[in-house]
Amino acid sequence: MRAVLERAMTHIDNAYDIPHVRISGFMCKTNLPTNTAFRGFGGPQGMMISEGVITHVAESLKKPVEEIRELNFYQVNDLTQYNQKLTDFHIERVWHELMATSDFYRRLDSVKEFNLKNKFKKRGISAIPTKFGLSFTARFLNQASALVHVYTDGSVLISHGGTEMGQGLHTKMVQVAAQALGIPISKVHLSETNTNMVANTSATAASVSSDLNGMAILDACEQINERLKPFKNGKEDQTWEELISAAYFERVNLSANGHYKTPDLSYDWETNEGMMYSYFTYGAACTEVEIDVLTGDHSVIRSDLVMDIGKSINPSIDIGQIEGAFTQGQGWCTIEEPLISASSGVLLTRGPGLYKIPGFRDIPVDFRVRLIKGSRNSRAIHSSKAVGEPPFFLGASVFFAIREAIKDARKENGIEDYFVLDCPATSERIRMSCVDNLTKLAATPLKDGEKPFSIRA
Repeated sequence: MRAVLERAMTHIDNAYDIPHVRISGFMCKTNLPTNTAFRGFGGPQGMMISEGVITHVAESLKKPVEEIRELNFYQVNDLTQYNQKLTDFHIERVWHELMATSDFYRRLDSVKEFNLKNKFKKRGISAIPTKFGLSFTARFLNQASALVHVYTDGSVLISHGGTEMGQGLHTKMVQVAAQALGIPISKVHLSETNTNMVANTSATAASVSSDLNGMAILDACEQINERLKPFKNGKEDQTWEELISAAYFERVNLSANGHYKTPDLSYDWETNEGMMYSYFTYGAACTEVEIDVLTGDHSVIRSDLVMDIGKSINPSIDIGQIEGAFTQGQGWCTIEEPLISASSGVLLTRGPGLYKIPGFRDIPVDFRVRLIKGSRNSRAIHSSKAVGEPPFFLGASVFFAIREAIKDARKENGIEDYFVLDCPATSERIRMSCVDNLTKLAATPLKDGEKPFSIRA
């Protein structure tokens, strides 16, 4: 799982300039079954560390955590810890747009007023940023191929190396081909991914499948367009079918193989120099929650997300991806906790009866997604940006909002010391963190030699 560790190490800064830092990563062999890497692939785990540090700094200085976040943002042309210059850095624009559109400061006052009036219900609000690097850290995977056939009836068949898993990849690829050839989408057909058609495919991962496969399809289409140029008669009424027919009768090859490799990637782990990622996707989220101090239950009242995803190829698909990633991130940091039996080593949280993912009652009651306008990205297909994994960490805004609510509950009980809230913020952790007489009575410290009921996987 070296790639997971590498991504965690390169995302531990999140959106913050940390001038003095040394990061070391170690892979350990354990006697537990390995976990499966999932959306974000180490990135969210690294970013959770930086947000924990920022939170601790803010509380030590008795400053609003949002102020500390904003003061420590990277600036344009700053260097990351792996010495990559941030040339198109838009986090401040994203952040300010979020704070304005979410009405953060007015709602913060409203949350404070609510907490003063309610003893057993507490609310919290939090805003966090994210910066996600796009490219495989394994350089050889940053390539894709595609095959485009044009038939004499004017129909087009495309095949590429990406796997459709509900993320809308095929739809985007059809759009890319149709736009490149200047024909309606209805004329473009897609062959399901098959290595008989496109060999040596890279994994559909790292959020870059649209970038890689889209550019490969564009390359193939541009080859065909170049071959068709001599047969364009310059008349506006020339149809696509007439153009293809003219080329066919002149024995022109109407099939093309396209290939693309992400340029300029050159990072060397030994020297800590070179270009690690092709570009970055930026985002920020503001979430307001309410917790039940007596049960540890929580509900998400409202979440606002602002994302910089360049010039979206398909905004409907991308907004769906943002909502889905946020919800999965919310589940990761609140209710999904893999537990292992301390005595037998058996995974306790297995199957739908024992392991819970977010459902309809968990997602924000008021859910708002906004894409910034006018953003462009010269390093991806049609100035777009990847969107699959970058919004995942924004689900952690739920976690930090819960922590703010717990902080107010503790303050009401006369406890204002800094406290550590482990992730995920399960109902048990929320309840026990709201320290009062009942939690003290319920404390069950382990006796010498006694094992806990379970351990975290």
